Parts: sequence; C-alpha cells; structure tokens
Amino acid sequence: MQENTDHTALLVMDMQAGILRNYPDNAAIANAARAIAIAREKKIPVIFVVVGFRQGMPEIGRRNKSFSSGMRERFAGQNMEEWMKVHPNLAPHPDDIIVTKRRVSAFTGSDLEVVLRAHDIHHLVLAGVATSGVVLSTLREAADKDYQLTVLSDCCIDADPEVHRVLTTKVFPRQADIMSTEEWRKHLE
Repeated sequence: MQENTDHTALLVMDMQAGILRNYPDNAAIANAARAIAIAREKKIPVIFVVVGFRQGMPEIGRRNKSFSSGMRERFAGQNMEEWMKVHPNLAPHPDDIIVTKRRVSAFTGSDLEVVLRAHDIHHLVLAGVATSGVVLSTLREAADKDYQLTVLSDCCIDADPEVHRVLTTKVFPRQADIMSTEEWRKHLE
C-alpha cells in the first residue's frame, strides 16, 4: 500500500560543504542525494535546513557552550555565505526551500514552522549531520510538536559511529520510524 505523501516533507539538515568536509568518507551524502531524488519523484517537498550566522556571529553568546568555545575566532575570516552553501552533490533545485537556523534544532531561530504550516506538513523525514546534533534536537522538538517522524538512518552521520548506532537503534525508535533510504523508497510504493 502506497503511503499518502501529501503532508510529508524531507528535511535535509546541516548538509553543508563547510560541515561535510569533516566527514571525508561519507556515504550519507550519496544516500541523501538518493533520498532527495526519491522525494522529488514522489512530489514530496525538499527542505534544506542550514545553520548559519551573520558575519562576526553576533547571534552567539558567551554562555552558549556548543557554539561559543572558540567558534568566533575560527570563523572570524570565514565567508558565512560560502560556509552555509549546501554540499554540491545535494544542490537545491529552484523549487526547494532553504531555511536558515541559528542553533542546533532545525526549529530554533528559523522560520521552519511557518513553512511547514504553509504547506500543511504533518510528517517529517529527517536526514542530516550530525546524528547527535541537528537530527536528535530536531526529532525531539518535532515529536513534542506532534509531527509524525521518519529518520533515514543511512542519510545521517555522526563523528562517533557508536553514538549514531545507539541513537538510531535505541533512542530514536521511541519517537520515529527508522528506515534506510531503500526501505523508505519501498515504503512509498
């Protein structure tokens, strides 16, 4: 039985060239490209969520442990617009939506909820880097907001493979369906 995809969106999160260069042997990029192709074929909206800041990073306070520890210094001369670009293997199409966030969760500091409401989206399919960062934070917040959730486990990556395994096999299944890209494709048929 084919799933009704009228209220579904694929969220491709933090899959930016500036972030993914830290994951050189990353099969998740190829898998995410496949998931994007499947979504487009099934007329499922693709929403790219990128993390980014203004030049000088005025959004980052000293008390933010995740972002403040040396990040301003490391990014002082960085062109933020370049750093925020989606990886070229996943290049957005003109009809795709790009949402910029200012924190870890796709919802925090972004207009994602406005976009989801405008498109009557109730089901989010998540892909992103890192599993313990944007995927975890977005999944938790989306579950609290009563979204139906699917995580494409092979479209996610974490610096620690064991953390990725524990999240996708033990933590995430409490709030989401966990599938590979191929399982998701078959589920949509």
